[in-house]
Amino acid sequence: MVSSDQRRRQLAREKFERQQQRREEARRRTRRLTVVIASVVAVVAVIGVGSYLALGDDDKKDKADAAASSSPSADASPEPKESSAPEPAMKIDKKAEYTLSLKTSQGDIAFAMKAAKTPHTTNSFKSLTDKGFFDGTKCHRLTTQGIFVLQCGDPKGDGTGGPGYTIPDENLTALGKAGADGTVTYPAGTVAMANTGQPHTGGSQFFLVYKDSKLPPTYTPFGTMDEASLKAVKDIGAAGVAGGAADGAPKKAVEISKAAVDKS
Repeated sequence: MVSSDQRRRQLAREKFERQQQRREEARRRTRRLTVVIASVVAVVAVIGVGSYLALGDDDKKDKADAAASSSPSADASPEPKESSAPEPAMKIDKKAEYTLSLKTSQGDIAFAMKAAKTPHTTNSFKSLTDKGFFDGTKCHRLTTQGIFVLQCGDPKGDGTGGPGYTIPDENLTALGKAGADGTVTYPAGTVAMANTGQPHTGGSQFFLVYKDSKLPPTYTPFGTMDEASLKAVKDIGAAGVAGGAADGAPKKAVEISKAAVDKS
């Protein structure tokens, strides 16, 4: 018999995966619309304004169809530039240790990154941090039932933003083999990549696990928080979600003022 606690965890995981899938579908719709618009622009350049006017109705129909198929969820479609650029050139020393430190409105949060096992992820985070990508962003999502994570790294602050490229999944076997329920335990203190629910779709969003959470082994675990940082995230989790829900913006707003990566 499935216990009520197990059922809550299962429902939380399923909701998490549905949200990731909706974001991927939104990205696909946006890419299709971008191709349509680009095609129309090319026609204008080659055969002139008259032909553009002749194709105008079809173009409007394409846009209307794309808008009509939009998900009713709160997740807005990302900008066309999403996933369009190559990931940064590899510049880190894979044998070195790197620590990412975040100065936030709820205290300092730091975690060691596993460069040897997650070189693409570590390299991407160092590249983004060196450019100030995370400065001025907020942690937009907190979950307090079933899974226990604080999600950050979205420049838009609504769960749809990213750096304009994706990175490959890494280190997915680190937490062991999935059980009969298809999940593994992401221990408290783990830092892992968020994704769209599809392989190799990580960008800049990541989540901080503040209590052991069971999830499918499809989210790259690339960092570990120190004790002080884990406590800071636990305090954010204990305060709950704004409005009293179990999944949403944290009641204690978490704004990242400055991010830095140190090599040791």
